[in-house]
Amino acid sequence: MDIISKIRNNIDSIVSLTDEEYSIFRDSIEMKTLKKNEFFLQEGQICDFIGLVNHGILIYFKSMDSGNEITTDFAFEGDWVTSNLSRLNNSPSLINIKAIENAELFVVKQQKLSELYVKIPKIERLGRILMEQEYLKIVQQSVDLQVLTATERYENLLHKFPEIFQRVQLHHIANYLGIAPKSLSRIRKELFD
Repeated sequence: MDIISKIRNNIDSIVSLTDEEYSIFRDSIEMKTLKKNEFFLQEGQICDFIGLVNHGILIYFKSMDSGNEITTDFAFEGDWVTSNLSRLNNSPSLINIKAIENAELFVVKQQKLSELYVKIPKIERLGRILMEQEYLKIVQQSVDLQVLTATERYENLLHKFPEIFQRVQLHHIANYLGIAPKSLSRIRKELFD
């Protein structure tokens, strides 16, 4: 499938655009390539864009004063990537978003997106639905951390993203699950032995 079809299919899975509307949207897109370990967004930078992952994986994380990092999310092919808190408040980002393998994204700048909201009301609807999906994901993640066991969280992650263990380092996965890497190794051993 070509790049244009990928973008269109992703958007059409949420809202249906006419060919003319899609052409206007497509003209607002820029391609961005990231090498492994290159930042899409750095903490302290104001996020003025939203991206759609064409290929690769990105990791969301917070750098702590202790030098540790807290993994808060991953973005795979077909996922939309941004820091909504920074982008919508025009404030410095509290998180980093970095490619953990070579990645390619389709990016729309916030100014262009705002113009699209006016020109094409369906794009505004797309934005609202993406925000609703993000909100639900955050709420579910918060509930899961509070009520599910580490094993249940691991099984859920494996069910949602079966390829994650081939593409993401275990310490990132353990951090995302809120457990120590040793605990993740123990859980994996118990489940697969």
